[in-house]
Amino acid sequence: MIIIVLGAPGTGKGTVAGLLQEKLGIKQVSTGDIFRKNIKERTEVGILAEKYITKGNLVPDDITIKIVEERLNEPDVINGAILDGFPRTIKQAEELDKILAVKGQKVDKVINLTTPDEEIIERIVNRRVCSNQECKAIYNILLNPPKIEGICDKCGSELVTRKDDTEETVKARLETYFIETNPLVEYYKNQGNLITELVSKSVNKLGKDVANEVVQILK
Repeated sequence: MIIIVLGAPGTGKGTVAGLLQEKLGIKQVSTGDIFRKNIKERTEVGILAEKYITKGNLVPDDITIKIVEERLNEPDVINGAILDGFPRTIKQAEELDKILAVKGQKVDKVINLTTPDEEIIERIVNRRVCSNQECKAIYNILLNPPKIEGICDKCGSELVTRKDDTEETVKARLETYFIETNPLVEYYKNQGNLITELVSKSVNKLGKDVANEVVQILK
């Protein structure tokens, strides 16, 4: 099964995708994690990607498509994947359809997460992530703080702030999202596989609630 989690930065894509991985036993594939790993290791792809990410811009399609195609050829995702952060443009969506078709697969379900902009900014500037790439737990110092400040509840590693989690960068990323990525909602709506979910404290609905709803839908 191929599931895509869409949504602007800060809507909880990583949280929902991670919970679905636990509940469905399908591997989460995060382009953000792949890029951050490459940036940390100072690979050629990482150095190139960092120039775009730190400015709140999308990494060019050809680079992103290549790393996702390579990832989807790995053995742990042969039977399916939960794509978090990909596709982000119509071109990426069209190329994904081609990549999957070769494997005899297709996009089965697309979960579109929406959250008010002011909540997104608040969430991201207060977001902390586990520095352990094997753990990748996500916290919010206001909404979901760790038991011990600065320490991951799950593995005990240090919690860090991502370089691009600043208000200025978030606003730029939101602008980019609505210009380049929002058309994907219409693309998948036309395919008939789109589910839209509001994730907001205004309706007392968090990522875990959305993940539970999606699991029920897929049963």
